Amino acid sequence: MRTLSAFPAFAALGLLILSQLLAVPAQAQSLLRDAETEEFFRDIGKPLKEAAGLDPRAVNVGLVNDGSINAFATLGQQVYFFSGLLIAAKDVREVQGVLAHELGHVAGGHAIRNNEGAAPATSISLLSMVIAGALIAAGAGDAGMAAMMAGQQAAQGKYLAFSREQESRTDQAGARFLEAAGVDGVGMISFFRQLQGDEYRLAIPQDNAYNRTHPLSGERISALENVLERSPYWKKGADPKLQARYQRIRAKLIGYLSNPEDTLRAYPAADRSQPAHVARAYAYHKQSKADLALAEIEAAMQVEPRDPYLMELRGQILLESGRVNDALPDLRNAVAASDTDPLIASMLGHALVLQGERDDNAALMAEAEKVLRSAIARDKENPFAWLQLGTIYERRGDKPRTALATAERLSLTGGDPLAINNAARSAVAGLDRGSPEWLRAQDIVLVSQEDIQRMKKRGNRDRRG
Repeated sequence: MRTLSAFPAFAALGLLILSQLLAVPAQAQSLLRDAETEEFFRDIGKPLKEAAGLDPRAVNVGLVNDGSINAFATLGQQVYFFSGLLIAAKDVREVQGVLAHELGHVAGGHAIRNNEGAAPATSISLLSMVIAGALIAAGAGDAGMAAMMAGQQAAQGKYLAFSREQESRTDQAGARFLEAAGVDGVGMISFFRQLQGDEYRLAIPQDNAYNRTHPLSGERISALENVLERSPYWKKGADPKLQARYQRIRAKLIGYLSNPEDTLRAYPAADRSQPAHVARAYAYHKQSKADLALAEIEAAMQVEPRDPYLMELRGQILLESGRVNDALPDLRNAVAASDTDPLIASMLGHALVLQGERDDNAALMAEAEKVLRSAIARDKENPFAWLQLGTIYERRGDKPRTALATAERLSLTGGDPLAINNAARSAVAGLDRGSPEWLRAQDIVLVSQEDIQRMKKRGNRDRRG
């Protein structure tokens, strides 16, 4: 049925438009959650969000486990950085520059307004198909094919031109946000220079932007320099405290994601900086060399002995090395020093559950439940905390709450809608009617039913096709 050679061009255009509308669904990627990194994103984001006229609490910044040097904004005022970008960027100002650009997309409502570019392109594409169909029906097959291919090329060109214009406006908006926030724009320029260098290395043509979603990097650099160099903050330098925090976060990310051998080459023993100690701690921990990992953390803590994230890391290493009881003081202190950060609290809850089960200690299990419920109250999108709560309820024989915790966890991790529905129905059946937990279980039932119906309709369409 779909044998026309022009179909792939039409499909490609549709995929391009869809990708711009939806970007990369974060749920389909592996999200990296880290308390220190998320606090850093909040702190660098607050002045930029305010400069963009956005509510800092409404715009979330997350991290995706992907080696690409990229970032994107989606519906719901969400911005995501790829891990590859944070590893590639060595200066906090580059991260601030990218974030300012992405906030330009959010402030401009580009995820919603993409239809402004998609609709004209789609109209051209559909019109070309109608003309081509008429020509083919009249026996002019070659002319019909040519009309269709020309139409798809015109439609794609129309959309790409819209996208490039949108990106140019967003660059300018990002530059304004940096100045309003008092941030040196050097990082935005250096980031685009790095992209330009990658394009040269990959032999990507630099003289024709027609087939690109973004303007040529050289054009973007020239346009931005005209604006950023007039800022009173040009070449002011990075905030020393933010730069130090970023270097540690970057080292942590490298240590967590890279092979230990690569991490130890990037941060050799001669490097006695705090970021290097943190990176090596992860490398040694991944090699099951707990004593060496703990020694690196001790060295890092010489500068900041009460740093919540270093205490968290030491507690994590002890916990994952089987020394659960030894991990509890560090994790309790980290929770207190971080103002009860929900991610750190989830790790503490996990440690309490493990030790409570080992010792058959009801007091530790009760503490774990209190800690985990507090964590979920502050961060409901925390499947690990729901898993630990479910363990507590299961051990207690509380089947309805075990089922509710299972439904919550599955709904956050992309579980099968039928399994979510069954778990939520089990919770509804056993909870007090009208209670907050009963109402929440009812909500999950309704949402999962809608997902099941969508799956059935999709299956019916696939069978008809």
